[in-house]
Amino acid sequence: MRLAILSILLALLVVCTLAAAPQKAVIVSYPKDTPDFVIAQAQNAIKEAGGIITHEYKLIKAFAANAPAKALESVQAWGAQYNAVIEEDQVVSINGNGH
Repeated sequence: MRLAILSILLALLVVCTLAAAPQKAVIVSYPKDTPDFVIAQAQNAIKEAGGIITHEYKLIKAFAANAPAKALESVQAWGAQYNAVIEEDQVVSINGNGH
């Protein structure tokens, strides 16, 4: 119960302080044994901060998002126990120049 209240208060704080923050395109991934509620909590925190979930991966426990940097810091901190990895979403090519 305390964790739920703390999570709600933290989410409200994020929403209030980050509403106009610039957003970054990222991929957030977790190990395969991560509980689904952890991923849902991260997605909800990003949405509540004004971010957008742009893709949910099915073969791996991951999602792509556009999110404020401060929201990503919170997601990283909450996901530390589950080894969350947040990477910049970028174009990958075989010739190395991104096209």
